[in-house]
Parts: sequence; structure tokens; C-alpha cells
Amino acid sequence: CALQPTECFLSQPEVKQESAVKAKRRKKKKISDILEKSAPQPGVPADLQNLLSQHFGENRSVIEIEELKLSDSCFLPANDLTHSFSSYLKEICPKWAKLRKNHKEKKSVVMLVICSSALRSLELIKSMTAFKGDCKVLKLFAKHIKIKEQMNMLEKGVFHIGVGTPGRVKALVEQDGLCLNSTKYMILDWNWRDQKLRRMMDIPEIKKETIDLLEMSIIRLCREGSVKLGLF
Repeated sequence: CALQPTECFLSQPEVKQESAVKAKRRKKKKISDILEKSAPQPGVPADLQNLLSQHFGENRSVIEIEELKLSDSCFLPANDLTHSFSSYLKEICPKWAKLRKNHKEKKSVVMLVICSSALRSLELIKSMTAFKGDCKVLKLFAKHIKIKEQMNMLEKGVFHIGVGTPGRVKALVEQDGLCLNSTKYMILDWNWRDQKLRRMMDIPEIKKETIDLLEMSIIRLCREGSVKLGLF
């Protein structure tokens, strides 16, 4: 008889633990279910415009915010999620062969592609084969590549497309290794999701570096009409 309360006492926490684990499992499943079931919406210019006004809205004057605004005319058609990377680039840049031929400037690229990681950069470089023809593509990320190496390559050769992360591209522009005056297109890898289902603008560091890069010179060039933005 004396044993009975002990047994009861022992079995209670076990039941509690089990139900807590089950609840946790249920919760976990629910979150990924929601993410899987929510159909991805293709990015549109308004998404980037809203992101910029939210980011700058807190600590800029009305005049400063006005100068950082991008109108719809600054944008290329956005990817409606039906395109491969090559077919998207062909659609937004039908005169690529001519642009490529005319590009002679060193320290610059005609097209800049910005994405969230070195690995994703390599994927995009592979998937633009059908579009790029025999043009030269430069990897512009930090993983395994020193910034001095990239600066030397840009100084010595003519490159048509740069693909990389916003942090490294920003550093190259700041150190005068990359000049954006010949850049006509800047493509943001907007819709792609990583294993955690995050897009590039869902990752705080990538989002901040992308906005810094845009603010540094891209927004001005877009407003002047020399650069067009594309959301892939």
C-alpha cells in the first residue's frame, strides 16, 4: 500500500513529459506545414519599394526619403516564377549580344546579379549558360576568394557579368575595385528560398547589405535611368 502513492507520483511526470513532447511535435509540424502550404508569391517592384521606405522611414527626413524612392520605371519585368534564370535574362535583356560586344571597360560589369550566398552564386552562374554566350563572368563573393584577387582581375580583364553577395560587391565598390558606371542591369535573386524557406531579404545581414549597396549608388543610378533593377 505504501508503494502505491510513489508509483502514482512517478507515472505523472512521465505522462506530462510525453504530452509536452507531442505538443512540441505538433507545433513544429504546424509551422512547416504553413510554410509549405503558403504558395510563393512572385516579387514585384512594390515589395522592394515598401522594404526601402520601411528601412529608411525611421531616421530620415521627408526630403531624404524622397531621394531614395524608386519609381516603377526603374524596374525590369519581374519573374512570374515560370522562368529559368537564362529565360528570364533573355526576356529582360534581348539585346545582350550587342551589349556584350560593345563592353570594353575594365573594373566594371554590364550586369550585376546579387544573391544570398557563394553557393547560390555558383548555382546561378551554372544556370545562365544558355543566356551568357561566350561572355566573361566574375564570381563576386568572399568565400575562398580574396578581395585583392577580384580587384586584380577586374583591373586586368574585361568582364560582362558579376555574380555575388551584396557584402563583397559593396566592399569592391567602396575600395574602388568595381565601378558601376557601365552597369546597365542589377538583378536581385528575390524569389529563391533556402533550406529554411528564407528568401534573401528574410536574412537580416543580407537584407542590410543589399539595402546599403542600393543606397550607396544603385538608387541614384536607377533614378538617373542608367541602371534597371530586376527581381528574379
